[in-house]
Amino acid sequence: MLVWLTLWRSSTEQLRRLPRWALATLGMALLIWFLVISEPGLVINGILLGSTVALAAVGLSLIYGILGFAHIAHGDFMTLGAYVALFFLAFLFPRMGLEQVGLGPFTFGYPFLLALPLTMLALSAVAIGLDRLVYQSLRRRGAKPIVFAMVSLGIAISMRAVVQMLWGTQPERYPRMSRQFFQLPLDIRIPPDNLFLGLASAVLVLGLYLLLTRTRAGKSMRATADNPELAQVSGINTQAVIRWTWALGASLAATAGTLLAVSQAQLLPTLGWKVLIPVFAATILGGIGSPFGALVGSLVVGVSMEVSTQWISPSYKPAVAFVIMLLVLLIRPRGIFGKSS
Repeated sequence: MLVWLTLWRSSTEQLRRLPRWALATLGMALLIWFLVISEPGLVINGILLGSTVALAAVGLSLIYGILGFAHIAHGDFMTLGAYVALFFLAFLFPRMGLEQVGLGPFTFGYPFLLALPLTMLALSAVAIGLDRLVYQSLRRRGAKPIVFAMVSLGIAISMRAVVQMLWGTQPERYPRMSRQFFQLPLDIRIPPDNLFLGLASAVLVLGLYLLLTRTRAGKSMRATADNPELAQVSGINTQAVIRWTWALGASLAATAGTLLAVSQAQLLPTLGWKVLIPVFAATILGGIGSPFGALVGSLVVGVSMEVSTQWISPSYKPAVAFVIMLLVLLIRPRGIFGKSS
């Protein structure tokens, strides 16, 4: 037993010291191995669904990078966003004569494309309102990150209770029309909606990257994440940065929840709670506070979860994400692209 413990400590220390390029090469080798031993369709669908998880993971990483705490209510932001979209699609839009479904090869219609930005705006307003009512007073008192995390857990439970009170606990569906899967070479079958999920996620992540790197607001956010005190002394409005952070994080979470509801063809109050472990696993794997790392981690987690269904029941997919998160915490706690302590 002592020999095994010594070998384990030695191997974990070596993995912790690996540079990023070596870890990236290891990840590529793992992806190629997945392609060889598993069905290509599972890998493709894992990438597409992982890109949707990436929206939530990038938002979570952004919130942690600026505000410095694990936002446990992030999953319920996803759920609330999905139900707000349901309100537009199933209640408000039909009364305005907007009921079209089956847009091109997709199950949804153009009203869904109208509901998505409205949902993002609504959840941004909710997030900023919660910050002013709750988190802002905690910051003024100098509360520790664990206090913020526990408060966010209480907010998550409250938001789920509100969703159940307004919409009940029974499964809901967006207005949709059944469509045939795309049949690709190598016997790859892809739901058309998953292609939209992947494309929409890629566009939003690219837009966020451009915002963070090419705009004044994005540079202010990065400066605040690096050193809040120095940013404030330099004339950066850190309160405005915090509002931008909540708006971006909540809108990405709302989009992720809405797209997942489309992919799963049903909506439950536990949607965000069930996907919270994969989101945290992706964030930790990529490196807490690194939006780019969250994207890479999400793709790895998404592919791993989908490929695992070749050998285990799909109901155990969250357990696969949990194992990945546990291994990362044991072997390389700062993740692939996380900052060295």
